[in-house]
This record gives sequence, C-alpha cells and structure tokens, in this order.
Amino acid sequence: MLKPKFRTAGLAVLLTALLAGCSQNSSSSAPSATGDDENSPVTFSYYMFSPGKKDVLASETTIGKALQEQTGVDWKMEYLVGDSATKAGVMIASGDYPDVISSSGEMSKLLDAGAYIPLDDLIEEHGPNIKRVYGPYFDKMKNAEDGKIYALPYTANQGEYSGSPNVGGGAFWIQRSVLKEFNYPKITTLDEYFDLIQDYKEKHPTVGGAETIGFVSLAGVANNFFTLQNPAMHLAGYPNDGSVMVDMTTHEAKVVAGTDAQKKWIQKLNEINAQGMLDPESFTMNKDQYLAKLTSGRVLGYFNYGWQVGDASKNLLSAGIDEKRYAPLPIVFDEGIKDQYVDPPGFVNNYATGISVNAKDPVRIIKYFDNLLKEENQVLVQWGIKDETYSVDDKGRFYFANEDQRKAHDDLELSRKFGFTYFGSDWPRYGGESTLTDGNAYSPGNQPEVAAASYTEGDNKFLEAYGIQTFSELFNKPEERPWFPAWSIALEQGSPEQIFTTKSDDLQRKYLPEMILGAPSNFDKLWDAYMAELNKLDKAGYEATITKVVKDRVAGKW
Repeated sequence: MLKPKFRTAGLAVLLTALLAGCSQNSSSSAPSATGDDENSPVTFSYYMFSPGKKDVLASETTIGKALQEQTGVDWKMEYLVGDSATKAGVMIASGDYPDVISSSGEMSKLLDAGAYIPLDDLIEEHGPNIKRVYGPYFDKMKNAEDGKIYALPYTANQGEYSGSPNVGGGAFWIQRSVLKEFNYPKITTLDEYFDLIQDYKEKHPTVGGAETIGFVSLAGVANNFFTLQNPAMHLAGYPNDGSVMVDMTTHEAKVVAGTDAQKKWIQKLNEINAQGMLDPESFTMNKDQYLAKLTSGRVLGYFNYGWQVGDASKNLLSAGIDEKRYAPLPIVFDEGIKDQYVDPPGFVNNYATGISVNAKDPVRIIKYFDNLLKEENQVLVQWGIKDETYSVDDKGRFYFANEDQRKAHDDLELSRKFGFTYFGSDWPRYGGESTLTDGNAYSPGNQPEVAAASYTEGDNKFLEAYGIQTFSELFNKPEERPWFPAWSIALEQGSPEQIFTTKSDDLQRKYLPEMILGAPSNFDKLWDAYMAELNKLDKAGYEATITKVVKDRVAGKW
C-alpha cells in the first residue's frame, strides 16, 4: 500500500529512449546503448535532490578525475536550488530527466511517475560489487508492487557497526563561550538551556558591534522546516522517526503534530521570542544566510543536525576561534527523560540513487557504480589517496599524519577541490557507519584515532570539563529499533497517508510561526485554532498505517 507503483508508461519511455540511442539530455559523446565501448569518453548528467553544493563537473575534482581514468565516465553534477517538490514536479511534467537521479525525499514521487528503470537484470549481469554491498539488503530494497529494485540506497552498512566519536546528528547546539562563561555547567533540560543563553546574552548584548542572537532556527526554508518540527520528539526522548513517535513496547506510532510535546516546544519558543532571544529572521532567511549567521559568532544557540551545518562548522574551525564554535547537547524537557538523539542502526530504502528512463547507456552507468563500490574506491571517496590525504601506521590503521592531510577533509574549499564534498554522499556507497574489511572505519569521522588527534585545545578543554573523551559520550547510546527510521516508509502519491502528511505539514507551516511570533497572551487561542484544523485530518488512519508497517518491519517484513 505504501510502496509506489512503477507505471507502464515509464517502460514505454525507456524503450523509446533505448531504441533511439539518445534523448533530450544528450551526453558529450554517444556510446552504444549496450555499453560495448567500455572506456570511451562519455559524460552523463547526475541530478541531486540535495541542496547546498555548487554544480560541478566530476572530473574537476581529484576523485572524479581518478574515477574517470578508470572508466572513461565523467558527470555533470547538478544540485537542488529552491524547493525539492517543485523541482520534482517540473521534472516529471516535462519528462526531462537526467541520466541519474539521487532522490533524497522525492523518491516516491519520481518512482510513481516512472522516472526510474528497474536495475535487477543490470545488477545480475554487471554488478558483482553491487551484489556484495547491497545483497543483504535486497529484500528491503524491492518494490512492493512488482518486486523489482529501482534504486541503490546510501545506508548499506558493511562489517561491524561503527559509531561516531563526534555528533553528526541532531542536538541543541550552544556556543562554547556560553559554557566557558559559567564554568562548563551540566545542562540537561530545555529551561536550563535557554536560561543559560539568556544570562550570557544579558552580559554580552553585542558581538563585534552587532546584537547578540540568543537562538536561531532554519524554519524559513521549506526543505528544512523539519528542524522546527523535530525537536519536540527529541525533547520527549525519541529519535528522529520523522512525523511520528513509536512506542518501544507496543510499536504504536503516534503523530508528533498536536501532541503535548509539540505544544510545550512551540510555547517555549513563543516565550523566548517575547524575551527578545529568538532571531526574527528565523522564518525568512535562506540557508546560506543561516550558515553565515552561525559563522558570524553572534548566535548563541540553535537546534539542527550536524550534517546540515557542516559548512559553517568547517568555516569556524578554519577561523581558529574555539570559543565561537558550538558544542552539541542532548537537551530534554525534564530530568529523568533518557535522550535518544543518536540514531540506532537502520536502513533507509527511499533515499537512494537510480538510473532514469532517459539514460542513454544504463549498462555503462551500472558498471561505473559497480566500480565505485570496489573497496579501494570506497576508500578513495572517504579517505582519499594514501600519503596525500591520509596515512597508514605500522598496524594498518588510517590516520592523518599532518595538518595538510586534515585540511584536505576539513577545509571547505579543499574538500570541494579534492571531491570529498561531492562523492561522500548521494552516490551508491557503503553506509556511513560501516567498517572496512581491514577494521578501519569507513568514514574518517568515525575513526577514533582521527577524532582524538583532531581535537583542538578548546575541544580538549571542553571534554576535560565534562569528564569525557569524545563528544558523543555526552549522549545516551541508542536503543535498538528494528523499524528505524519510520520516516523512510514510502507513501504512495495521492494516498490518504500522503495527503495527510502534506496537509499536516501545511498546517504546521501556517500556524507554528504565527504561534511563536505572536503575543504570549494569544498563544492558547492560536493553538486551539491549529488543533481544530489538525483534527479535521485523518490522523488515526495515518497512525494505523504507519503502525502496521512498523510492526511488519519488526517482524522482518520490509
């Protein structure tokens, strides 16, 4: 019910494209559709439904050039600008698909429109490495309607699960100067968090002549509105399961919208706004402006996921002012709530990359993906080149031997130039928590030696103050959740469940900012109006459907 259908119209488009041997998305050269001319130069188009990166030709990066030399294949890589749903709608309406599409949150819509071709036969004939990496997950990747595989997800973990010493997920972040000012106090609850920020802001009302900002949100960007929605579940002691909180015993899924947890969170933002602590541009600025604000040193706190603010974090690190960098905190509503910010091991089958019906040479593309999944190339896209961007000690452990190696990964421009920024995600790959066959962490950020050696004087002072060795030790270990994450449950376009999520999100985009920015005396009236609209939707039907899928996954049925 929740899996999108693959329309027969898509098959017709595919056959037309293959017979014609070309399409409106022409490559720089025209290899045969059967992939016979294996290493002739060719450039394919690759669209990523993920924002925040500059369009680039893969061969302009060190990694892309190395892979081109191996395969003859280059890529025109284009990234999302604006709203992903709008872009997907335009793409579907025109039928103007690139050769390859990395879906992010638009997989269901694209799959339902027939944008992707099935990969089963291609994998069987040309994908030994794809089978090695994804084989254990094939049952979780198959389309429920026809049993075929249409895309390769990004979460196929290999080897032992490798947790990160640092925090790349969700957290309430606080500028380290605030903690230092008050001798690194233990902060657990939301009230304590904002009280500390308020006390610091009163003592330091300006930074470099500009007003100090207590707290900022990225709620003005449609694709990032979840950064305003999700804190409610985290504060209540749940991980990021998307729009629901799942009971650990009954496996019942309850919608977060309209809960006491959401009300408590939004009312707190209303309170700090009335106190002048919330940045009023939280609902109007774009992501670039948001990241620039974090880098300015004026912002004392924010909620976000580490992977969302990587550019700002790298810029602050490069600036070398530790006190203006941010520390992650596992904030909850009340003492006694066990935080669950750290994601448990999971599998996401609908954030993936696939070959479109307009692709001119699916065989050539699948061979590129298979080559990319050789372990030496997975090392290349994460660690780089031995003795250039990483070193190996006499025990075979990967590490950074000098500052230049570290900068190749941490410096934003150097990371782009080498290609880590572009090839580290949005491609067929090992899952981020994987371990390589030699025991090294797949991701440099998960290598304990790298984390320990990367810590600055300010990092070590912070860790010492809290009696820990890594930042992740501030957070509780995740509890096992076999269904995780519930947000990966695919909803068929036009289904009651998909309609519910759309209307619920629309209501939240309308009412939550109004409640936050309004007078505290008017909050309850606005909340009641919001609930009256929300209760008109089929919340019970949505919860029943998600609960069924959660229980199926717990039983091993994906």
